[in-house]
Amino acid sequence: MKGVLLVNLGSPKSPEPKDVKPYLDEFLMDKYVIDVPYLLRAFLVRGIILRKRPEESAHAYKKIWWKEGSPLMVLSERMHKKVQAKATVPVALAMRYGEMTIEKGLQELHEQGVTEVLLFPLYPQYAMASTLTILVLAEEIRKKKFPHMKFTDVPAFYNKPEYIKNLADSIKKSLEDFGDYDQLVFSYHGIPERHVRKTDKTKSHKKFTTNVMCCQPGTPAAEFCYRTHCYETTRLVVEQLNLPKDKYCVTFQSRLAGDKWLEPYTDVEINNMPAKGIKKIAVVTPAFVTDCLETLEEIAMRANEDFVENGGEEFLAIPCLNDDDNWVETVSNWIKEWAS
Repeated sequence: MKGVLLVNLGSPKSPEPKDVKPYLDEFLMDKYVIDVPYLLRAFLVRGIILRKRPEESAHAYKKIWWKEGSPLMVLSERMHKKVQAKATVPVALAMRYGEMTIEKGLQELHEQGVTEVLLFPLYPQYAMASTLTILVLAEEIRKKKFPHMKFTDVPAFYNKPEYIKNLADSIKKSLEDFGDYDQLVFSYHGIPERHVRKTDKTKSHKKFTTNVMCCQPGTPAAEFCYRTHCYETTRLVVEQLNLPKDKYCVTFQSRLAGDKWLEPYTDVEINNMPAKGIKKIAVVTPAFVTDCLETLEEIAMRANEDFVENGGEEFLAIPCLNDDDNWVETVSNWIKEWAS
């Protein structure tokens, strides 16, 4: 019997430091997130980062927390229910980090008689700190707990026509009420440059040129290249929306100090825009299909405030696809195609 496991990032149990700390510990101690030897990772995370970060992150979570709970969890559950209603096979929801574990999701499917699972990481672009860590952990759990299960995984869907149409339609709908704008910012989650090199089986990544795609889409080097996936997502959406070159840009957000991360940086670019006469902007975050801390607090709140403080006038944070009916239809159709 076939079944599907949708997997998203996860969230703390509550926006209180006591719950944020163990969540951050699990997240940051993941060797695919901070990819240094264990002892160094433990020193950085438990000896330095977790001394102050839980309180800071808790403050940020409190700013976006809903009465029903974490926005990411609530929106993921809404999307899951809609997909299950359309699917012909069991569909479970899990998170890479936090209490809604991948093991629990697989157990739920196992109890329904599922022996063949479609692993569906809810990330359009491939990255070791998102897609790969889900697939590796799921396989470890399968070997230990569910050895008779068979896995198939959904590849990065950054260039799938249905996804591109959903994303483009969502952007177009948001911009209709916003009116004419100076710049549409495609802000993707940043990663260290070395992550791109580590996932490149061709070992062809040596130097990155800002605003230039590093790989030709469809080539072996591009298969697991997060940076190329981001630029290609943008190109395809821009093509659908028929945007002129001076109306959009690509940036990368959420960087940590100490490493060389993908550039240009979202905060730097947005803060410099008013001085260039760019006073009305919209920001879309296509690395996420579900609104979360990085979209609701970092972009819709902080980036908005900083833009205005630097002379900007109007700022629009475009929502993620969340439980949009067209996106749900796309996911459901992909599942039906696999299950048939």
